[in-house]
Amino acid sequence: MPRRTLTVEGQTWEVCPSGHPTVYGRDEFGLVFQLGTGSECKRRFTRYSPTGTRSPDAALQELSDRTLYDLFRASQPAWTAPESAYGAR
Repeated sequence: MPRRTLTVEGQTWEVCPSGHPTVYGRDEFGLVFQLGTGSECKRRFTRYSPTGTRSPDAALQELSDRTLYDLFRASQPAWTAPESAYGAR
């Protein structure tokens, strides 16, 4: 699965499609932003509706850094996101 990185306030987050289906099927997909690993891992989730591209992997690669940053700012912490079972591990 293709990944991108995004640096926000000096921290480098990995970004990839979440793999969680949405009710909008092919028109929308989830993105997960992850910082760190293991018990110290922080995750944030958002949804993205690409135009013209149906593959989440291709759409992620085509995003500009600015759009990716805007999506990060609109994301929600794992404990509030159904994609992460509300933060359950």
